[in-house]
Amino acid sequence: MFENLNWWEIGALLMLALLIFGERLPKVIGDGLRMLRGLRAMAQNATTDLSRELGTDIQLQDLHPKAFIRKHLLSEDDEQAIRKPLQGLFEDVKSDLNGVKSDLSEVASAADLKAQRGDASSAANGNGAAVEKSTPAPRSFDLDAT
Repeated sequence: MFENLNWWEIGALLMLALLIFGERLPKVIGDGLRMLRGLRAMAQNATTDLSRELGTDIQLQDLHPKAFIRKHLLSEDDEQAIRKPLQGLFEDVKSDLNGVKSDLSEVASAADLKAQRGDASSAANGNGAAVEKSTPAPRSFDLDAT
């Protein structure tokens, strides 16, 4: 739940909670924990009732529609029959991508060799000045912006 917050942000939230609730903070925390226990008990009761009505053992994780269908409606043979064409397609795409990766690594190594030869030939010309390459500055992208 708090995997995207660092310790400073969590500390700031705790200080904010202390400022807002003040002396009532222990009571608010207790009420929150009681509410979580109540929600957990309601979910457990719902899954127990659903298991009793359907006649099978259902866990809370099984209530996701895909997991429910996979576990209770499809046999293992049916699931394998559904996965077989997709598995072949996946293997084909994977082998194609591995081929493209190897081609790109060959091109990159060839480009590195040409760059090294170019540096060696400019040094062999005897120009005392170093030749400066104009390389564009790396662009930084905000991955969260999209």
